[in-house]
Amino acid sequence: MTPAPHWDDVSAGDELAPAIYPLSVMRLVMAVGANRDFNSIHHNADFARASGAPDLYANTYFLQGMWERCVRDHIGPQGRILALHGFRMKAFHTPGQTVTVRARVQRTWLEEGLGLVEIHIHSETEKGLSVGPGRVIASLPRRGVDQASSGT
Repeated sequence: MTPAPHWDDVSAGDELAPAIYPLSVMRLVMAVGANRDFNSIHHNADFARASGAPDLYANTYFLQGMWERCVRDHIGPQGRILALHGFRMKAFHTPGQTVTVRARVQRTWLEEGLGLVEIHIHSETEKGLSVGPGRVIASLPRRGVDQASSGT
């Protein structure tokens, strides 16, 4: 689905384009460098295994970024992510896996002039649900409404 830059273009039931992330050691090491989470469990397989994990694994910031990308690709640069609920990691995300983020618009509503959207979202690997399920609340500009006067 193409980005919906206006609230008026979004409907309950709209499916967001999935965000797909093949995980490699390089990608995970680059992620911890980028978000400065240098805990060895995220970049050293031997250390991670010694802690009880199956291998080095993706950190929280990287996984949350996957959710944000899935939503951001749908709401565009003018949309605002206001809240994230239900982000719960249920499995390790290790090299060799592919993580797919799936999301669907649950509802839309107006509140104090803002066009709001509730998006249900989760991540999955080949083994099933891995993060979530959760929900994201976002605001989108409305057609013909001065955004400065509507609080966005």
